[in-house]
Amino acid sequence: MLEDIKTGLVSVIDGVAWAQWFSALFLLILGLVVGAAAARSVASVMAERTSRHHALMVRRLVFYLIVTLFAIAALREAGFSLDVVLGAAGILTVAIGFASQTSASNMISGLFLLVEKPFEVGDVIEVDATIGEVVGIDMLSVKLRTPDNLYVRIPNETLIKTQVINRSRFPIRRLDLVVGIAYAEDVERVESLLLALAEQEPICLEEPRPFVLVTAFGPSSVDLQFSVWVPLDKVLEGRSRMMVAIKGMLDLEGIEIPFPHTSVYAGTHSEPFRVQLISPESSPEKKDTSDAESTQRVSPEGQAGQ
Repeated sequence: MLEDIKTGLVSVIDGVAWAQWFSALFLLILGLVVGAAAARSVASVMAERTSRHHALMVRRLVFYLIVTLFAIAALREAGFSLDVVLGAAGILTVAIGFASQTSASNMISGLFLLVEKPFEVGDVIEVDATIGEVVGIDMLSVKLRTPDNLYVRIPNETLIKTQVINRSRFPIRRLDLVVGIAYAEDVERVESLLLALAEQEPICLEEPRPFVLVTAFGPSSVDLQFSVWVPLDKVLEGRSRMMVAIKGMLDLEGIEIPFPHTSVYAGTHSEPFRVQLISPESSPEKKDTSDAESTQRVSPEGQAGQ
């Protein structure tokens, strides 16, 4: 019995073509090395002629294509029939397609994004109130890094169906600043002061020219829109700097910035108390002092009569 088992194992081991398996493994490893080297070379060449987005996509395409070719060659070297492998791969692809329709939709949406190219790696975009820098564009999703250093993954299908705002597409941006002044102020004078302020600030561009618009008559102020153009990399700094400059200029010129007042009433504990103004002639202290002085003033005749 033991001799029969031993004889069977020896025949199986002898029947295995170890050389073919080693050759297949060598081809697979060689494919990984060649694919990585070719992908890096293509990416370095395309980086000088196209965007980072396209360079990254072509790099991954070249890598997976070379690895796939070497994998097919390795399977053939191991003794597998290519027709059987392709048939199994086709059936597996159909099964995966039915099981993952969302992934297929994201892949198709990724192709549309690749062709349309609404943004690139490094751009700052806004999607559904989420703002961040694009750090990766893949076939299934886009990766963002928010200003507070959070990692956000957005499916490509969402980007196709919703509005996408590219905040870094153009080299300059317009800042719309709202300024409220009192109704008693001269609006034309304030407009001229704001325009002069824009000319003094080096962060504001001369072209396009800044402008001032009266937007509304608010409950307590006349609302003005003060618009200036700044470079793209100076947006946050420019907004804060201009707000500080506007406040200092209005204070220096004596222009009132009105603001609403709020009174809080929370029942009898915070009920407003009555305030009454009394003239100095009728004040109780004055009256008491007058009575005391009149009491002390007694004539000598009165003292003698007493």
